[in-house]
Amino acid sequence: MKTAADLTEDDKIRQIEALRDTINSAEKTIQSAKAMLLNLEGKKKTGRRRKVDEEYAEANIIQGTFDGQIMVGTDGKQYPVPANYASKSKLVEGDMLKLTISSDGSFIYKQIGPAERKNIIGVVGQDENENYFVIAEGKPYHILLASITYFKIEPGDEVVIVVPRSINSEWAAIENVLQKGSAGNPIFHKPVNDIPEIEKKEEEPTGEIEKIIKEKEEYTTNETSDDSSMDEWALDIEEIKKEIEKEKVGTEKV
Repeated sequence: MKTAADLTEDDKIRQIEALRDTINSAEKTIQSAKAMLLNLEGKKKTGRRRKVDEEYAEANIIQGTFDGQIMVGTDGKQYPVPANYASKSKLVEGDMLKLTISSDGSFIYKQIGPAERKNIIGVVGQDENENYFVIAEGKPYHILLASITYFKIEPGDEVVIVVPRSINSEWAAIENVLQKGSAGNPIFHKPVNDIPEIEKKEEEPTGEIEKIIKEKEEYTTNETSDDSSMDEWALDIEEIKKEIEKEKVGTEKV
């Protein structure tokens, strides 16, 4: 049997790690046994949280990278990311996330390392399987259905998407909707102030004098006459007016 003096440095490190694992396991077993004992005795555990419990809690925190749909943890495992969270947080491929698994099994995500981003404009499309995508700069990008639902997007809408600047990504996040409808036939809502007022139709002149004046105006528009003929016509109109006025006065007297 090798003595401590005969052990190499690597052997010492391995033994130290093995002893630590054994101690940690024993402490966890003791803590579990104490908890069971307190439960049986009808007592509640009190006092400061032990270091072992803190280390155990830290083991439930996992970091990873978002790939457009899920988080790939540093442990090599895949963890589902809620689509609503990814959509509202506008996550893109390459974002670093921290996942906390609570005691009741729920997943709590937090963005801890955003990837460098850029915004580009594209048009929404839909394939034969009813999957949505955005064509931007000649490339199609997958879009989460939660983003489509949240922004009420339809094929043909022009949108702004967020993509990682330094990664050739397959997925994109929706930043905003620029306009609804086909990009080739955009729909614009005209401001109310720009709507022209309805032109009022001029009332037609009535009465004998007005009728004569109107007929003469039409005549002067279609025919060319010199200044002298115009003067004569004006005198005729005045005479006609006087005659009509005389007739009105005579009628009133009767």
